[in-house]
Amino acid sequence: MRAIGGFIASSGLQPGDQLPTERQLMQALAVGRSTVREVIRKLQALGVVESRKGSGTYLLRGMSADTIHVPLVIDAALLRDRLLQTLDVRRGLEGEASALAALRATPQDVAIIEAKLNAMEAVHLVKGTSGREDLAFHLAIYDATHNPLFGQLLEQMREAFESFFEEPFDRPDFARRSFPFHRELFNAIACHDPDTARQKTLAILEIVEEDIKDMSR
Repeated sequence: MRAIGGFIASSGLQPGDQLPTERQLMQALAVGRSTVREVIRKLQALGVVESRKGSGTYLLRGMSADTIHVPLVIDAALLRDRLLQTLDVRRGLEGEASALAALRATPQDVAIIEAKLNAMEAVHLVKGTSGREDLAFHLAIYDATHNPLFGQLLEQMREAFESFFEEPFDRPDFARRSFPFHRELFNAIACHDPDTARQKTLAILEIVEEDIKDMSR
């Protein structure tokens, strides 16, 4: 696993790029085919790579020799309960990330967060929803903590969480009531007010919880 991670990093492969063939990996790493296949299977289970029939294996996430991937598993049979449990964890992580961003954000960080917020608001006003832009806004906040673990952990958690929105939560108005709090969250970060930043983040997640409960009755 470490050897393949190092090979991916040194080769400059980016998410979306195709990995070398099994034979090429065997030759580059001086290992057997069964070893290569076993590691590829593990990387597939972790969501790091994707095998496409008749095409090859593609990188979904960046990886290096020192990368540690922690899978987040949600049992769809207990969807409502698992999503609510995820929110318990998100409150702790995202609330602290927002507070740290308020303390540590540089002027450049603030400008990036505001740009992401403006893009989110523009899409929201046209479509009434802005899932991808909303994620970009929050990831910019995590980057402003200057602690890369926040971005890695929270992005993975959000992906697992949001992968269930299409089914059964195919609702374009999901968490729409939280929209105004995003501007207030940004203002708190720009003013270096960690307490208000944490409060606004928790307000957003409170609405998410209410909508999950309402939609899963």
